[in-house]
Amino acid sequence: MHKYSKQTRHLLAVDCIIFGFDGETLKILLIKRGFEPEKGNWSLMGGFVEQNESLDQASNRILKQLTGIDGVYLEQLHTFGDTNRDPIERTVSTAYFALIDIHQYETQLSNDYHAEWFLLKQVPKLIFDHQEMVEAAKRRIRYKAALHPILFELLPARFTIPQLQILYESVFNTTIDKRNFSKRVLATGLLIKLAEKDKAGSKRGAYYYQLNMQNYYAKFQAFLNFIPNPDTLIL
Repeated sequence: MHKYSKQTRHLLAVDCIIFGFDGETLKILLIKRGFEPEKGNWSLMGGFVEQNESLDQASNRILKQLTGIDGVYLEQLHTFGDTNRDPIERTVSTAYFALIDIHQYETQLSNDYHAEWFLLKQVPKLIFDHQEMVEAAKRRIRYKAALHPILFELLPARFTIPQLQILYESVFNTTIDKRNFSKRVLATGLLIKLAEKDKAGSKRGAYYYQLNMQNYYAKFQAFLNFIPNPDTLIL
């Protein structure tokens, strides 16, 4: 087998950025790094790509190995290749991100590497360039959520409009007018109103809704400008 001559070999890695919503707050999943350098410090879920696997296969393997979470759709974000990003060897890393409903994966979460959910506004210091990866993932999610109804999939089967508003406000780190938000979200035709109410927050209560899956897929590419000027908001 021929090889490219006079070429330097580099290590190839993947890092997984997992955002989760628990119905009240937006969080990020982190682990404690298991080897030097930076052993014991907070990190994204990362590892090296093996000889006979693709980047996608590696990201899913590493996420399951380090957290126990399996079956999550991971989207490729960006490749980070600064020459000094890893102090040991030249390592190029491709970052993946995912948005999940935390409650759906509670039983899968492993403690082997101290996997822990952190509030997005209270993220501890991360190793290497992992904070840069997180910021890039935030920007991508904010952009996509303004164009498509991807955040709806983070909600439970039944949810209230106030819950949905909390989710959007968490992602965009902003305050949205309550009446305007309700009017715009109902105008999408994506929600089915149920007879039951959630009365935990007030006597009057808030009606439960469920996602109209048929309309969701039909209107996915037409869900534009739900959040005006998303790039002016800082996440």
